[in-house]
Amino acid sequence: MNAKHFLLVSLPTQSHINPSLQLAKILTDHGAQVSLATTTSALRRLNNNTLPTIDGLFYTTFFDDEQISNESKDVKTNVVADAFSALKRLGPQKLSKLLQNLSENGSPVSFIVYSLLLPWVAEVAREMHIPSAFLFIQSAISFAIIHRFFNSYDGLHANNDNFGHDVSIKLPKLPLFTAHDIPSFLLPDNEYHSFMVPIYREHIQTLEKDPNSCVLVNTFDALEKDVMYSIPGIKFFPVGPLFSSSIFNKNELNIDKSFGGNMARCSTDNYLNWLDSKQDRSVIYVSFGSIIVLKESQKEEILQALRESKRPFLWVIRDIKDEEREKYCISEEIGLIVPWCSQVEVLSHRATGCFVSHCGWNSTLESIASGVPVVGCPTFSEQNTNVKMIEELFGNGISVNKNEEGVFVKQEIKKCLNIVMGSEEKGNVIKENAMKLKSLAVEAAEEGGSSHKNLLSFFKM
Repeated sequence: MNAKHFLLVSLPTQSHINPSLQLAKILTDHGAQVSLATTTSALRRLNNNTLPTIDGLFYTTFFDDEQISNESKDVKTNVVADAFSALKRLGPQKLSKLLQNLSENGSPVSFIVYSLLLPWVAEVAREMHIPSAFLFIQSAISFAIIHRFFNSYDGLHANNDNFGHDVSIKLPKLPLFTAHDIPSFLLPDNEYHSFMVPIYREHIQTLEKDPNSCVLVNTFDALEKDVMYSIPGIKFFPVGPLFSSSIFNKNELNIDKSFGGNMARCSTDNYLNWLDSKQDRSVIYVSFGSIIVLKESQKEEILQALRESKRPFLWVIRDIKDEEREKYCISEEIGLIVPWCSQVEVLSHRATGCFVSHCGWNSTLESIASGVPVVGCPTFSEQNTNVKMIEELFGNGISVNKNEEGVFVKQEIKKCLNIVMGSEEKGNVIKENAMKLKSLAVEAAEEGGSSHKNLLSFFKM
């Protein structure tokens, strides 16, 4: 183990960087050397917000996305599609050069772990005779849906995209997943469909080419074991939950404040002291992740629902300006609006009673490990899949219905808040399920638990 040098390759987004960082920390804790490679822009933003440092962990870049952005800034194009096109076209050569440089400097890479949307990394690894693993940062159920679509032996759409809104997926021991429940980019009318589908298809095909295909999944056995181990030909290692405070002791989540990556502007608001002043399980926490930008009309619906709930709330609105705070006219007795917070610290705080969330997988796992019920407001990608799991499989939350315009309206949000924060039977069952899931997450992550054992098995590869 001491001789191993892992290269972790991640896209430059918070939801990809965070689990990669946490895996890096775990690997170094077991004596490995780890180099975390991301793009130039991501590394700069991490550096600007105090990059976490530990022995054995190094940072590097595999792609200069700032140069690509500058070259195309005057051209009207699909920015996201162009970025992925540039990555696929230029990334392999640049990654090969990085691997060569590391080897020439006396630190050859012995294992590559690549994150979501980077299937070409596995091809580079194979060409250079380096074993690799795919770090899947979404749920095992999301992986199973993707695999059901694109695997070569019975995939529904292994070689074509001719499917519509009548598509459905049936997985072992799970309810039917309709078009509403599957990752949105799989649907033909989704704006990201044309370039995302080929990437996910390539992920599956790349794994099929490898006789020793290996997938690390940010989940744990007790949560999704049935679906994960029903997929043939792939060796799965459920190693979750992976996030910035994955230190568990005696059935409690202890925050590791010394480690964690933040690509956003840090808040100067004293939100933890504000939480300290509130009663147990009384605060509504609201956050829609690091990518989603809410429309003003949606913000207004949320604000009115929070006000009328007559419960204290902590709401994260990225890059909020002072004039916006003034417009909302929020006093700290009613609620607190901040541009950023340490989400796991907030979720694990005794005062937090529920989580109004977009239900990205990182947020879903963080709510599970903290025992906090969820009020789900999914927007895109696999968030609808996660909400279905939360409501129908895990039972630790409830989904807010949208209106015909796709807006989560005040009445629906308030109704769900009253259920989850109230004392009626349905809300109590949700709260009980949330605490049961927390115990299972803690058990999986602690020494001797399923995720701990799976990591040890991965180290031996």
